[in-house]
Amino acid sequence: MTTTTDIQPGDLADERVIRLLEDHLTDMFATSPAESVHALDVSGLTVPEVTFWTIADGDVILGCVALKEIDPTHGELKSMRTDAAARGRGLGARLLEHVLAEAARRGYRRLSLETGSQDFFRPARTLYAKYGFRECGPFADYGLDPNSVFMTLELESSPHGAGSAL
Repeated sequence: MTTTTDIQPGDLADERVIRLLEDHLTDMFATSPAESVHALDVSGLTVPEVTFWTIADGDVILGCVALKEIDPTHGELKSMRTDAAARGRGLGARLLEHVLAEAARRGYRRLSLETGSQDFFRPARTLYAKYGFRECGPFADYGLDPNSVFMTLELESSPHGAGSAL
């Protein structure tokens, strides 16, 4: 059976989106110490420097992702989540490709992210590495944290970087 999934600006007042974000935060707090959880809640996603999208199949919200502008040349991947029931369908890659295309469109030279160091986050780290992200030190306002892995991608040199059609 073929399904169509669309990535659209996310509605942070939508109960389905709120549930997805609550599930995300629940997993983050269950996996990492509270001081090491950097996931954004709904209020953190509503600030002007953050753009938020969802991926849906019809009326079913399957995942979300956000892009935070650190400065005019540097963006941060935030709040990437695929609903547990929809994992293994390549939706994470679709969301990541969407953000990479948007970062290139905005003229960012670098895209960075913070994720957990625990095994729970291994699939995410593997996906990011597949797209050319490499481990780096803390960026923006982050500090060293044994529960965090920081990764970055120079967009000009990435296989999916600026100028590529994803």
